[in-house]
Amino acid sequence: MTHPRSSLPRTISRRTAAVALVAVAGLLAAPAPSASAAPDRSGAAAAGAGALAAPDIPISNVKAHLAQFQSIATANGGNRAHGRTGYKASLDYVKAKLDAAGFTTTVQQFTYSGRTGYNLIADWPGEDANQVLMAGAHLDSVSSGAGINDNASGSAAVLETALAVSRAQLQPTKHLRFAWWGAEELGLVGSRYYVNSLTAADRARVSGYINLDMVGSPNPGYFVYDDDPAIEKVFKDWYAGIGVPTEIETEGDGRSDHASFKNVGIPVGGLFTGASRTKTAAQAATWGGTAGQAFDRCYHSSCDTTANINDTALDRNSDALAHAIWTLGTAEPLPPGESYENTTDVAIPDNAAAVTSALTVSGRTGNAPAALRVGVDIKHTWRGDLVLDLLAPDGTAYRLKNSSSSDSADNVITTYTVDASNETANGTWRLRVQDVAAQDTGYIDSWKLTF
Repeated sequence: MTHPRSSLPRTISRRTAAVALVAVAGLLAAPAPSASAAPDRSGAAAAGAGALAAPDIPISNVKAHLAQFQSIATANGGNRAHGRTGYKASLDYVKAKLDAAGFTTTVQQFTYSGRTGYNLIADWPGEDANQVLMAGAHLDSVSSGAGINDNASGSAAVLETALAVSRAQLQPTKHLRFAWWGAEELGLVGSRYYVNSLTAADRARVSGYINLDMVGSPNPGYFVYDDDPAIEKVFKDWYAGIGVPTEIETEGDGRSDHASFKNVGIPVGGLFTGASRTKTAAQAATWGGTAGQAFDRCYHSSCDTTANINDTALDRNSDALAHAIWTLGTAEPLPPGESYENTTDVAIPDNAAAVTSALTVSGRTGNAPAALRVGVDIKHTWRGDLVLDLLAPDGTAYRLKNSSSSDSADNVITTYTVDASNETANGTWRLRVQDVAAQDTGYIDSWKLTF
């Protein structure tokens, strides 16, 4: 995970500086096979009926990958950083495993800071090219250490989940794609390069991206990204099923590769066990570990070795990822519903009273569904400033999104799911948006309800 943007003045960190990247000819992104039309992605990440149960991911296998990454770092100057021999050796190791397992792999090459970088993309053959489910992790370390928790842990969990797909000879309903990103530690360079290399149609085919960054912290917390409600629910439900409480992830907002996808409107989710923030007494009481100590005292340090891993956290997060891939990747898609949309722009004043955008639903009978989909497209330069509610015709408010001072990404482009089964379907529904902090403005571009 990269250093926090909050270390810069807020007025500076609103925008990430442009990065000049040079593609090497012949090595391209791995877009989905061409299709005649891109799908409507509203609710696309949600699981429908018929999902298969995931296998248990052997922690011994995941740790064997960590041992290999440690050996690679040790043999290559102590790190696996961008442009260094340790990074390329790490990529070659992962690629060989995937090639042997029957994946179609593509190495994407870019140049940053005068050094050659690489992304590795692995596609599981077949299934719906219009519905691509991705999972990924950054493969590079900082130059000061081997980067075993940050982020060999996520890389190994994604690799072993991909290999589990091969062992099961899984036949998902969605096309599965796995990715390992270069130069994340220098500002999400590799993942941003990949996303920018996709056409608009290819981006639209990605129904969801799941990110794993630092999932074996030695003093772990259990944090779930809250960006896409459907992906979030899959992870939260899995953890609830094993009796482990989770919290919303905020430390890594905008600081890992999911941000590259979220910034272009692709639904994202992920898992995290904490970096340099301190575990509170309440968190220690909930999860165990040591209060008053960082989740990872070796974050971005030379001591981030194989000794810097909590096996239980790594095991749980590996199994949770497999569960998400099987649940989201093998479920039958939700049937299309009738949509009602308002495309009139509504300005959102800075740090001021809430504004609303209305749309009228008519011609329906009975109540709204238990899975009413609320598609939101809001353009804003600091999405964490925003609080969103859906107002039913009778005025009942359904909270869609809370504010977060650490969520520095642009825009809210996602689909929420609301249990509106107590509400009459017909009537005037409203999206209410309030900006609760100063310095940034935006507008409601469009929003829609899908029944």
